[in-house]
Amino acid sequence: MRYDYIIVGSGLYGSVFAHEAARLGHACLVVERRPHVGGNVYCEMRDGIPVHMYGAHIFHTSSRRVWEYVNQFVDFNGFVNSPVANYRGKLYNLPFNMNTFHEMWGVVTPDEAEAVIARQRESAAAAIKGEPKNLEEQAILLVGTDIYETLIKGYTEKQWGRPCSKLPAFIIRRLPVRLTYDNNYFNDRYQGIPIGKGGEPDGYNSLIGSLLDDEKITVERGVDFLRERGRFEKHLSGGATIIYTGAIDEYFGYDYGELSYRGLRFEMEKIDSENYQGVAAMNFTDTEPAYTRIIEHRHFLRGACESKATWITREYPAEWRRGDEAYYPVNDEENKSLYEKYRELAKKEKNVVFGGRLGEYRYYDMDKVTEQALDTAKSIL
Repeated sequence: MRYDYIIVGSGLYGSVFAHEAARLGHACLVVERRPHVGGNVYCEMRDGIPVHMYGAHIFHTSSRRVWEYVNQFVDFNGFVNSPVANYRGKLYNLPFNMNTFHEMWGVVTPDEAEAVIARQRESAAAAIKGEPKNLEEQAILLVGTDIYETLIKGYTEKQWGRPCSKLPAFIIRRLPVRLTYDNNYFNDRYQGIPIGKGGEPDGYNSLIGSLLDDEKITVERGVDFLRERGRFEKHLSGGATIIYTGAIDEYFGYDYGELSYRGLRFEMEKIDSENYQGVAAMNFTDTEPAYTRIIEHRHFLRGACESKATWITREYPAEWRRGDEAYYPVNDEENKSLYEKYRELAKKEKNVVFGGRLGEYRYYDMDKVTEQALDTAKSIL
């Protein structure tokens, strides 16, 4: 069979592009390395609960264009992300808001909270003198010592695997402080977890399944495109275009060396309880325990779950090594410079488009990667 497009990767970027190409009559082959489609948004049903297998994913956007697009395929349940921070057994609301400040300092009014933060920032500025030299100094200058020590330091050091004093300041350019009693983590207008048009709560599987449900789209699972590229060459010689969403350095055989990522390790557990922690996401902000958060997946369903059990995921940051799943690009100056070398190679590739988080070596929220795929489709189809 002849294909117009070979899409490497079936995450949101690849699936959205494949759908748009098929809609216009183009034959598409989607090649997926994993045994399932969906990339990191894939969910697995366990005891009637869609378990997010690669970390929690909450769709949120302020783009009406993106929201109306995804709502063609699925409905959303209106889930609002309101995580809780656990610091040595004491709980604080996130993001930093008046509930957080009341728990931390006993303040009641925004003026009182603002005054505490201002005093701590002034004290920090006097001690640091000049531009912040690392993430620790940057964070304290933004929100003061109490919030930094309680809610930022331990979590960040676990996430990055090194002391905050050794991390560059640019990682934290701003820390939102809300002087309202509002626990909604995102400011975006639209938010939720997908449910199928028939009401089935299977997470993102309905969305990806609907995007790829077209007779013009063929999907091959469990296939490593780079290892088996030889058998795809005949399609390329026929004028097919590759949409590549894998790691850009891997595509070029790591010619200039490896780009750096942070990895993740997930520890999943079934618990014979209908409610383990009372919230979908609880962040652990001290250096111990070693995991950064516990996700309780049934709470994403907003009570629409009849299971007598619950599933949790403990999320551990990890050093990334070649062959591991790559999650967070390490966008320091060294890696930015290395990526630019690969980007120059990419420009010379004929009939290959690099896109998505790994193809562009940058972190994308789901709405942004959806928008990017739509823009790419519009520009080349």
